[in-house]
Amino acid sequence: MVKILFVCMGNICRSPTAEGVFRHKVTQNNLDEQIIIDSAGTHAYHVGSPPDQRSQAAALKRDIDLSEQRARRVDVDDFAEFDYIIAMDKSNKDDLLSLCPASYRNRVHLFLDFATSHESEVPDPYYGQGRGFEIVLNLIEDASNGLLEKIQNK
Repeated sequence: MVKILFVCMGNICRSPTAEGVFRHKVTQNNLDEQIIIDSAGTHAYHVGSPPDQRSQAAALKRDIDLSEQRARRVDVDDFAEFDYIIAMDKSNKDDLLSLCPASYRNRVHLFLDFATSHESEVPDPYYGQGRGFEIVLNLIEDASNGLLEKIQNK
């Protein structure tokens, strides 16, 4: 069993999108029994809230339903619970590492380290307009493919 936690700041845009996209890929590959997926935020701004409507709409265009997810904040117990703790950007990674017990620091990664893209961070689309949510989905799909491949090769 492999457990993965996707993390952004508020857990309403990028990390729930990553959770939904990765879950979709895991299901397509018949790996639901081997991989557990969750998402959380480094801040408690939106605890209990569903993903942003724009994230949900963009994901739904790709047949990925985020509507059942609810935001939660990262807990120190998550570092022991999850094998991979995937940050959407360097700021989130730094926030995670500041909470993380030393023995689990190797579990914290940047999501786009698994991507073929030359980008290093998944940009936060929350305050943006236009194609921001589509761009985020493209980056997340790319990184999801790389992460899934890494897990399958282990």
